[in-house]
Amino acid sequence: MISLITIINIIYLIESNTLKVGLFLRITKRSSIWMMMALVFVLILSACGQSVSNTAKDGAEKTAASSDAAGKTSNNSDGSTDTGAGAEDEMVSFQSDAGEVKVPKNPKRIVDLTAFTTGYFVALDAPVVGAASGSMKNKYIKEQLASQGTTDLGDQPPTPEQLLALKPDLIIVYTGTEGIDKLSQIAPVVQIEYGKRNYKDLMLELGKLTNREDAAKAWISKWEAQINELKPKVEAAVGKRTVSILNPYDKGLYVFGHNYGRGGEIIYGEFGLKAPAKAQAEAIDSGTGWASISIEVLPDYAGDIIFTSPWSGDTSDSKKVYENALWKNLPAVKANHVFQLDPSSDTYNDPVSLEGQLKFITDSLLSASK
Repeated sequence: MISLITIINIIYLIESNTLKVGLFLRITKRSSIWMMMALVFVLILSACGQSVSNTAKDGAEKTAASSDAAGKTSNNSDGSTDTGAGAEDEMVSFQSDAGEVKVPKNPKRIVDLTAFTTGYFVALDAPVVGAASGSMKNKYIKEQLASQGTTDLGDQPPTPEQLLALKPDLIIVYTGTEGIDKLSQIAPVVQIEYGKRNYKDLMLELGKLTNREDAAKAWISKWEAQINELKPKVEAAVGKRTVSILNPYDKGLYVFGHNYGRGGEIIYGEFGLKAPAKAQAEAIDSGTGWASISIEVLPDYAGDIIFTSPWSGDTSDSKKVYENALWKNLPAVKANHVFQLDPSSDTYNDPVSLEGQLKFITDSLLSASK
């Protein structure tokens, strides 16, 4: 920008030189004044134009800087910094039951296709965007799943289109599930072997998977405190009597043990109660968790206290067993020490389901002391 002093100096020089050569050019002093005024006007316009241009340029640069800053603020509106945003997408190695797999450090959109694992994620407050119908109908967790908008994926394996629509960042399946290669193209897949771990160990493992190990440990501590309070009362009520878990089905009965749901984890695992000798040997001590028997040998497997429900795996009529003379003549039936489990929800042995079963099982066992 041209300063005022510079303009004055120019005017002076023009006027001085004009007067000196005025006679030769026959230009009058009045004419020179008009010329000088015209030149001054041009110089002022030039100076003003440059000022406006610089001001506009400065304003544009400031606007661009402001816009850029606003954009960065918007991108971090979830409270994370640039470094934090990168951490959100960080991938870590996890040792699944089928080998090592890269998974999100903090999974935010889990699809669980196992049904029996969903309750663990609910207990850990890990977001489940899709789950099998069985878990969606489980009375112990269905409200929590509904509140977070979990999609019911049905009883059959979902289509790729269904899964893609959920935009999962982690998929949970059982080992041996078909189509894992295709699932891996959608999101990292973690395979879990059913029954490999007890529920506490699985809770810790899934806590590690979801970066919620502290929450997993906290749940176990709270659970064990509850068991320690209730166990002496249950032991005093039951004494040396035996307890059975029996499910009638089309060809006989299933006898369940310590690790197949239906309260077995609590009855045999936590309270340490015993089953009749044959049931103890075949369904518990063997480690299998269950046995199948015909109705003819039922008395050898029926305990002094029985927990039962119709088998949910088929459409057979449970009355074939419940109205049979062998059943009606069992000591537990005659003593009114038979307690009905929920045929679907009580099959689950996740932390939330176990919490729901604990009160019913405890109250039932305490009532059997009368």
